[in-house]
Amino acid sequence: MKTYSPKVSEIKREWHVIDATDQVLGRLATRVARLLMGKHKPTFSRNLDVGDYVVVINAEKVRVTGDKAKQKVYYRHSGYPGGLKSITYDKLMQTNPTRAIEHAVKGMLPHTRLGARMMKKLRVYVGDAHPHPTRTKK
Repeated sequence: MKTYSPKVSEIKREWHVIDATDQVLGRLATRVARLLMGKHKPTFSRNLDVGDYVVVINAEKVRVTGDKAKQKVYYRHSGYPGGLKSITYDKLMQTNPTRAIEHAVKGMLPHTRLGARMMKKLRVYVGDAHPHPTRTKK
């Protein structure tokens, strides 16, 4: 018996729309990452991008547990000496609520070129409106 490996021409991608209203950030991110990688498909392969497209709506309504809203800090560095920047979860949700979901999902994907390709299939929107095909998942 041979091991099945899907060909690029055999990969079928679907669109999943997930509503983030009152969902916990980490649990939402694991569901999204699983769909982006294609782990829900029987044809899953670690070395190929077999995942689906994911649209997350209502990004501003996602929640975190405990005191993470005040204590969780996101860091980035400009590359220059003394260029470390930080922002709390509360402030990030006020300025750009989509970035919190994107950051959580990116951390759960492979940290390679394959993970970057998977990340391009993620769309996060504030509010209900989005221009993509609909197949709602709750």
